[in-house]
Amino acid sequence: MRIVIALGGNAILRRGQPMTADNQRTNIRTAAQSIATVVDGNQLVIAHGNGPQVGLLALQAAAYQDVAPYPLDVLGAQTEAMIGYVIEQELGNVLPPQQPLATVLTMIEVDGDDPAFEHPTKPIGPVYDEQTAQRMQAANGWTFAPDGAHFRRVIASPEPKRIFEIGPIRTLVEHGVTVICAGGGGIPTRYDQHGKLHGVEAVIDKDLASALLAEQLAADLLVIATDVDGVYTGWGTPAQQRLTRVSPDELDRMEFAAGSMGPKVEAACRFVRHTGNRATIGALDDIAAIVAETAGTHVSA
Repeated sequence: MRIVIALGGNAILRRGQPMTADNQRTNIRTAAQSIATVVDGNQLVIAHGNGPQVGLLALQAAAYQDVAPYPLDVLGAQTEAMIGYVIEQELGNVLPPQQPLATVLTMIEVDGDDPAFEHPTKPIGPVYDEQTAQRMQAANGWTFAPDGAHFRRVIASPEPKRIFEIGPIRTLVEHGVTVICAGGGGIPTRYDQHGKLHGVEAVIDKDLASALLAEQLAADLLVIATDVDGVYTGWGTPAQQRLTRVSPDELDRMEFAAGSMGPKVEAACRFVRHTGNRATIGALDDIAAIVAETAGTHVSA
């Protein structure tokens, strides 16, 4: 099968964990061991999140005041290359030497008039207590929103419209290369009134970008890997229950948290509706069982 795996941010950095290079590499090493179980006999494409990393780079840039901070699209490109490098290296350490790997920096077009620019929702960077968040909001003009018991900076998250490098990615996949791409939802870009392409101060949702990637690659399966073993009704209550097989129409009648499971469910439904193929949401440790349809929540028409 041709499989697109969207790695959740927890695969790279766990909530509340210090954002050190060693911690990230350790987590990616664990993720690579799970992914390696489904490489043989399949064509694999890996996308990933970058929220904590791009937020950290933004903080570091703001701390050095001799030059203007780099814009978010540039920071997104830096994190896409950084995380792709580590994923590629750790996968290479567990896969046979003859398995080719490649990381592709990926630009994704967005609409400059997307209403998301008026309503920032995408969390980036570390979590803060409320007092610290208020102080940073006043100092930097940033927007913060609750994230569980804490607060995180939020920025615009426009819809992904087009993947510029889809041709080269497809060619690599067809030649047996395991590709890491669309990291962090891709680098957000748009055309100006003169037809020139520019970066955008935003971060695209990783799951929605992965759904578009899987659709444009004609993938057989989209796997959205996260830190829970599937989609639940009544999450956090005594009556919670995991969904095993469900249709997009059934999911439409349910409510999911906008900052966590909501985008994953939306991405899975889009892929299924646009392609007729299967999407699965489940735990990263269960990748092999997810592909075998014995774990996770399977979304199909």
